Amino acid sequence: MHLLIVLVFIIGYAGIAFEHPLKINKTASALLTGVLCWTIYMLGSSDVDLVSGQLYEHLGQISGILFFLLGAMTIVELIDAHDGFEVITSRISTTDKRKLLWIISILAFFLSAVLDNLTTTIVMVSLLRKLIDDKTTRMFFVSMVVLAANAGGAWTPIGDVTTTMLWIGGQLTTGNIIVNLFIPSMVCLIVPLLFLSFTMSGKVETPAIVETHQTDKTTPFERKFILALGIGVLLFVPVFKTVTHLPPFMGMLFGLAILWIITEIIHKNKNDTDKDTYSVVHALRKADVPSVLFFLGILVAISALESTHQLQDLAAYMDEKIGNLNVIVISIGVLSAIVDNVPLVAAGMGMYDMATYPTDHYFWSFLAYCAGTGGSMLIIGSAAGVAAMGMEKIDFIWYLKNITFLAFLGYMGGAGTFLLQHYLLGS
Repeated sequence: MHLLIVLVFIIGYAGIAFEHPLKINKTASALLTGVLCWTIYMLGSSDVDLVSGQLYEHLGQISGILFFLLGAMTIVELIDAHDGFEVITSRISTTDKRKLLWIISILAFFLSAVLDNLTTTIVMVSLLRKLIDDKTTRMFFVSMVVLAANAGGAWTPIGDVTTTMLWIGGQLTTGNIIVNLFIPSMVCLIVPLLFLSFTMSGKVETPAIVETHQTDKTTPFERKFILALGIGVLLFVPVFKTVTHLPPFMGMLFGLAILWIITEIIHKNKNDTDKDTYSVVHALRKADVPSVLFFLGILVAISALESTHQLQDLAAYMDEKIGNLNVIVISIGVLSAIVDNVPLVAAGMGMYDMATYPTDHYFWSFLAYCAGTGGSMLIIGSAAGVAAMGMEKIDFIWYLKNITFLAFLGYMGGAGTFLLQHYLLGS
């Protein structure tokens, strides 16, 4: 039975990794894999009540992550519906390539820490289309946005879904994540940014401005207010968890409710069509539900491996054959460039228990860094990369030739910085 579960998981994993050649959405593969793993486990078990109890126990933890993601996605969509991000992007006016590269990369780094790497990439790619006309130049900038967004998302509990998983799971606390991962994440960005800066010179060509004659339905005050309120709500979630000791998804839902009420009040005098466009209901319709279902499927599948003790056996095998914990974590980061980092972190959470590695142990911080930034080495290795690939039609081979080595240097530089920081400061 256990071997069959592992086999189904590997086949499902391959379906997720080769989503584009197979032309089958990874969400479908993840959901099918999760259901089949638990079906095999249930049919092969003599204790039906035990298996059901394990499933519901895992589902309680998984649902916290899903509701957190859904709430965060809705808030971001609401800010975008009010053109709140234009408040940030409209202030960039330079055309110098090097200066613009640093501005865009640093902005993506910090924006990703507050929002998430996927949303940041979408916003920044949209901005770059307005700033750079040349396709090749823009691809380099977009690639740096991917690196910056992944690095920036790693050092806060709400910046990357893998860090969020470790935070919600209790492996990391907010202060520990920020203190231990900020400098390594910054190094991960600065190293490739320095290399790329030496290859760029001159000015970018700005695309011709096209008049859209689109009537603004929101006022400048509404745009700034919703942006500030939305970001404030997201930043409030860690505070809510610390004060109330409730799970983070409760803080996210609390913030969403506040934002919902305020937007209803702001737009109460507008006609029904305009009110609907700027409502939370409309934002919920635009939220990336397939991504939420993907996380559900893959986390359910991982929980089946955990319940059957396959992950614990894998951890023991890796400890025996590799031995060095740092090498194991770095290998997980490199592997995340080939396959999705969400199941890798979920597997890591199941492989290593908190009795051995308690909350805020350096292992969990290192895992968050490596899984969060390792995916930058390939364009398909992260949600941010996949989004950039789709929006800008970046070729896999082009990215491999021009960006992969730079991303690897940044990844190893950050990993080295983290380990040096740990052994010198004991953090």
